[in-house]
Amino acid sequence: MRLRFEGWIAGLGTAGGTRLVVGHWPGSPFGPVTDVMIEDRAGHRLLFAESEELAQFVAETYSFDEVRVVPFTVRREPTAWTVTAGPLTLRFTTGGRGPLGLLLRAVPAALARQLWWVRLIDLPARMLHGVRTFGSAGNGRREWYAVRDLHRITAADAVLDGAGLGSLTDVHPPVRFGFGSTPPSPALVRITTTVEVPHA
Repeated sequence: MRLRFEGWIAGLGTAGGTRLVVGHWPGSPFGPVTDVMIEDRAGHRLLFAESEELAQFVAETYSFDEVRVVPFTVRREPTAWTVTAGPLTLRFTTGGRGPLGLLLRAVPAALARQLWWVRLIDLPARMLHGVRTFGSAGNGRREWYAVRDLHRITAADAVLDGAGLGSLTDVHPPVRFGFGSTPPSPALVRITTTVEVPHA
């Protein structure tokens, strides 16, 4: 069984050592949903999810030390996002597309979603950007990412449990939620994520 998530992923780091990955999915098997994966300086991995169903699915696909279901609000503007997830408020702004973003946007969506294409570009993605497009996930699942657009994140402000997390930095060290990561440079990508779940 293949489950498809259509939307956006934002990945960024903060000067305080916390890295955040936001998945905003207007189209998903669970309806329009959002989740945030957080790893702090000490390596504690936290998932905020918008529903119990989404939380269970994501926790079975990736690895976390703590999972919470919290209320979400997402406000999207042409070059700015505001995401509120329980005790987290994240605001970030985006810049234009670089050469890679222009290249990704030029690939037809139907081609970008094909598994053979995703596997073809996996090695260049690992060598050039330190990310993977295809791999094994938790509980015997396979997962692949069809990236269709990319914008730089130019500024960010994040507050968690009332404490500011510091200014925008690269995503370093890489997050450890699963086989996939985010580009080292803060970025917002338009993406189709496919998760293949084995039959029981």
